[in-house]
Amino acid sequence: MKIEELCAYDLLEKKELKDINSEGYLLKHKKTGAKVLLLSNDDENKVFQIGFKTLPCDGTGVPHILEHSVLCGSKKFPAKDPFVELVKGSLNTFLNAMTYPDKTVYPAASCNDKDFQNLMHVYLDAVFFPNIYKRSEIFRQEGWHYELESEEGDITYNGVVYNEMKGAFSSPEDLLDREILNSLFPDTVYGVESGGDPDYIPDLTYEQFLDFHKKYYHPSNSYLYLYGNMNMAEKLDWIDKEYFRKFEKIEVDFGISLQKPFEQRQEVVKQYSITQEESEKDNTYMAYTTVIDTSLNKELYLAFQILEYALLAAPGAPLKQALLDNKIGKDVMSTYENGIYQPFLSVIVKNANKEDKERFL
Repeated sequence: MKIEELCAYDLLEKKELKDINSEGYLLKHKKTGAKVLLLSNDDENKVFQIGFKTLPCDGTGVPHILEHSVLCGSKKFPAKDPFVELVKGSLNTFLNAMTYPDKTVYPAASCNDKDFQNLMHVYLDAVFFPNIYKRSEIFRQEGWHYELESEEGDITYNGVVYNEMKGAFSSPEDLLDREILNSLFPDTVYGVESGGDPDYIPDLTYEQFLDFHKKYYHPSNSYLYLYGNMNMAEKLDWIDKEYFRKFEKIEVDFGISLQKPFEQRQEVVKQYSITQEESEKDNTYMAYTTVIDTSLNKELYLAFQILEYALLAAPGAPLKQALLDNKIGKDVMSTYENGIYQPFLSVIVKNANKEDKERFL
């Protein structure tokens, strides 16, 4: 069977991609509207990924909690933690799940045909038919729950994501990343902590958690990706029969609004905790950050990847070296975040002093 002969999909585009020695295909599943990208080539390291646009509306971390929870057993794989079993027992070359500010993705890779098929099967069953609907304890385990260690003790919060984000919010680098997004995008989804703010995670209810899965984890809101040397028509036919065709198409209108430019440069000052032994001297972080159009601007998208490396990341990068030579901080970091709709570039100095601000700018 050829890709062009698949009855369940419309072939939107086929293109030879010489730069990466691949044949590229864009398809759409007829019944659900699920989007599919294929990169067919001779690479034996086969890759699968399914992703969903997941837009948080508050800091409860529901996208992040769901990312953990769907991998805690499913209809066909009811084991308590099939992800851990795959990590220990499969031949995977990559296996993960990631929550981004606007999407959640589930990638896996393997050089073994049978193992690759099994990874796809476990992941697809996890995202579409997770056990979260019949095992509410998954939500409490992965999200949050009350805990009392003794009768005389205080009631506290616990949970995998809750504790993970408490750790993240104690790191100055993570706090700075959060403040950069908050200040750049106060009116859009990127100003919301998709991973979850520990102060707000306990506000999430089990019903809201399930509603989020129903809303976003649907083939109509999915993007599926296959890469490598495999019979891709056979894989897509199997995915249609086992999963996609079991759903009816729904209307998805999950657009991401653009943050309007500010009338003038914004300045944000925040404090973070240090130990009693640490001094405030040489403990200031400073960041200069700017939004760069949208990720649909292909020229700027690529240009700033090159500029960020040339000016700030390459050995002897001139902007980094100039900051260090002028003793503006003891370390210089940079971030070009281009995985979101409005990319941005940040130049960050670490172990500086607030008196260095004007020289830094």
